[in-house]
Amino acid sequence: MSDWLYSDTVKEHFTHPRNVLFEDESSFPANARGQTGNIKCGDQMLMLLIIKDDSITDVRWKTYGCASAIASTSMLSEMIKGMNIKDAYVIRPQDLVEKLGGLPDYKIHCSVLGDKALRSAIDDYLEKTGRPGLFKEPSTEICHCLGITDKDIEDAYNHGARNWEQLQEATKIGTVCGGCKEKALELLHSYEHIYGM
Repeated sequence: MSDWLYSDTVKEHFTHPRNVLFEDESSFPANARGQTGNIKCGDQMLMLLIIKDDSITDVRWKTYGCASAIASTSMLSEMIKGMNIKDAYVIRPQDLVEKLGGLPDYKIHCSVLGDKALRSAIDDYLEKTGRPGLFKEPSTEICHCLGITDKDIEDAYNHGARNWEQLQEATKIGTVCGGCKEKALELLHSYEHIYGM
């Protein structure tokens, strides 16, 4: 049997996940709800928050996902308790991976479900409190030659780009030096995992 690929922290959060919603969501008095992913791809995440005075006081979540998705969301649920929603909104998958002591490269995309569901829940809360769109999700530049960001690639995916040629047609990415191709294709794969369209 090969060596276990996960850190002790990942194993602990996978075998003893924190703040899991074990019952019907109506049993948890959330005032913010976010969901992301697609069950057809095998991963879906529900995040429920109780927010008071813009501070997250409690959280519950459930997922249909792998060990990495479970461990990263368990860690996320512990991190955000007591946190202001503005600070919670900018937590990135890299933050979770670091707290977990790393994840195998091919499992990094699993850690994005929790932070996307978290932002969706915060957006839901902001909508309910009359402040829609208060926070803008930060973006990362992928194609430095043309200034194309991960958000541009996500938008292209949601408008039908499923491969490199379609992505180039939609955004003109990689038409200068092409050094961004590998990262852009990783993102396309992660969006397929998240949205399953």
